Amino acid sequence: MRYKNKWVVAASREQMSGSLIVREISRDLGIRLPTAQLLVNRGCLTPSDARSFLLKETEQLHDPFEMEDMDSAVYRILEAVEENEKIVIFGDYDVDGVTSVSILYLYLKSIGADVSYYIPCRSGEGYGMSEGAVRKLADEGCQLIVTVDTGITAVAEAELIRELGMELIVTDHHECHTEIPDAAAVVNPRRPDCPYPFKELAGVGVVFKLLCALEAVRSPEDTMTECVKRISKEYCDLVAIGTVADVMPIRDENRLIVSYGLQLIDMTDRPGLIELIEATRTESKYNTKKKITATFIGYTIAPRINAAGRIRDASIAVELFLSPDRETAAPIARRLCDINHERQAEENKIIESAYAQITESHDFERDPVIVLEDETWHHGIIGIVASRITEKYGCPSILISFEGSGEGGEDGNLGKGSGRSVKGFNLVDGLGECSDLLVKYGGHELAAGLTIRREDLPEFRRRLNECARHHLSGTDIQPALEADCELYPADITMEQANELYYLEPYGVSNPPPVFVLHNVQLYDTALVGGGKHTRLTLRIGSSYVSAMCFRQTLTDLDLYSGDLVDVMFTLDINEFQNQRSIQLVVKDIRLTKAQFDAENADITLFRTIWAGTPPRDIPLGRRTAADIVPTREEFGVVYSLLKRELRLEHEVFSIRALLHLLRSGGTAFNYVKLKFILLSLRELELIAIETLTENEEHELYAFRCIPTKTKTNLDKSGIYRKLKNDFGVIQ
Repeated sequence: MRYKNKWVVAASREQMSGSLIVREISRDLGIRLPTAQLLVNRGCLTPSDARSFLLKETEQLHDPFEMEDMDSAVYRILEAVEENEKIVIFGDYDVDGVTSVSILYLYLKSIGADVSYYIPCRSGEGYGMSEGAVRKLADEGCQLIVTVDTGITAVAEAELIRELGMELIVTDHHECHTEIPDAAAVVNPRRPDCPYPFKELAGVGVVFKLLCALEAVRSPEDTMTECVKRISKEYCDLVAIGTVADVMPIRDENRLIVSYGLQLIDMTDRPGLIELIEATRTESKYNTKKKITATFIGYTIAPRINAAGRIRDASIAVELFLSPDRETAAPIARRLCDINHERQAEENKIIESAYAQITESHDFERDPVIVLEDETWHHGIIGIVASRITEKYGCPSILISFEGSGEGGEDGNLGKGSGRSVKGFNLVDGLGECSDLLVKYGGHELAAGLTIRREDLPEFRRRLNECARHHLSGTDIQPALEADCELYPADITMEQANELYYLEPYGVSNPPPVFVLHNVQLYDTALVGGGKHTRLTLRIGSSYVSAMCFRQTLTDLDLYSGDLVDVMFTLDINEFQNQRSIQLVVKDIRLTKAQFDAENADITLFRTIWAGTPPRDIPLGRRTAADIVPTREEFGVVYSLLKRELRLEHEVFSIRALLHLLRSGGTAFNYVKLKFILLSLRELELIAIETLTENEEHELYAFRCIPTKTKTNLDKSGIYRKLKNDFGVIQ
């Protein structure tokens, strides 16, 4: 188990305990030191600051009419409602788009509008507006198109809409290009000329502000505050879901929107939402009610909504939220869960393929951005995989699929890509510097999509990495994981876990707290989730605590009972059969430095001996000749173990796994001795060894026994004879 990632911990336990500010906030607010440290990490430098943060006293909802073109959009929509014009909501196929379509449709229906919606098919039409979609809507008699979560780059489509006798209102939140569409209104806080004070609303957040403005104009006798309260009570649940799913910063008014929305979801009477939450409980083997948090939305609810647009039709998810009763909603919710299972299977296939490409060809020292391509990857899944890759390696990534590009025609050579970035590298700006190589692109600072011609891909990869090198220092390029503070075993309590809810909702700008524990013993391991995840049991102080490693198998971890480890984690409360217990959700885990250094010394010692260094020049350190040269009995123990495991069809082992099995059987082995035994057995053709991976991170081998009818003389091994001679061992 090698040190893959650099750990950056904001505060050690000693620093936390010694901080006057932390102790003062802890004392005045009656909270534990780690909770006070979390508040300091979030910029609270006095007890008053901390109290305001927890009570959300400094955040406020801004006047929607501060947004450029908001008044034009409101009056044009109300005119269309009054004149009974046919309105079509044109949305995106992700969660932000689905929730945007849903709340605007529900509101316009409630005020008597003739309204329908249109969401393009991801695989057939791709992202955003297209000429084909616009002409189809014109043929169907549409008079006013209102985009949600899309449209800011639809300059050509806006011109076509006008030529066809329709009008266009754009509501969006994506980065603007140089030219914005010529439309009746373009409502986007990211417009360069927009004075709106908060630029980081989700697409559904922009639609939420539109609804507040519509309600204010329709109810002139009421104050803006009263209108906002009505709209919030009716729609803030869906606004929160879209905001969390689109990974928008949870600060300013987003923090208020998500906080209130989570409260609404917890007591929702929306049939579609009730049934979707119920469906997630039903497919869980624990079938317990989950606390409604931003994490629950992001990891449980949002993927099921997203799955429809990724591999089926986003309209399925919209219909869930438009369902008038639970009977209608229930089968739709179950279908979304089924589609999500399909998405997970496809995702796993792409992940394996992508990881193989990275291992084979990516140069991390040269290229800070991972750019991968494939002919078969599903367009709708590559964004999720890009997120996983960026999380795993700590660097920006772009996956490009040429799925279907062999069909010929004008688009026969086009690939669709999806990318994710890290703090310090604005992905949309990076794509902008390569825009001459792209057919189209768009998105946010941390997430973007693109379309590219196959022949432009090599130059795009080169130029994007050149751009990234200018923005990311060498330190930034190296994978690094950040934690808020170190904890002691005594800090791992139910009381501490409960206090973490005070800081909700979590998300970008207010991430879930991450902690570090040093020098804890790994007591037990078990595969769960059909072998996809691993549950560890850690001995922390005098207690045994469960720790979940999601998407990591025992082979991935290469850790075993008895190992001493450091663990980076989030602190969670697991609820099962009305019982609550502490659970760690592992972000990274590694051997303690002392155990790592000891094992690394053995690896270095073996390599020194294997390289032919004379024994007199070999620093043995803590080892003696008896620790290096195996006995005949030890050869027999290793050979018998391998034969037994191979009979059980266990063929693949890391060196650490073999050492663990040997020690579990009561034989004390070390790395040096085991490696020489394996090499000698291979030389004697008693076993065959295939190297699967052999690097500083992980040594993994596949073994096979070679049948023999006669007893083998170990002294026929040149490796073994030389080892005994070099170290003067007589057996």
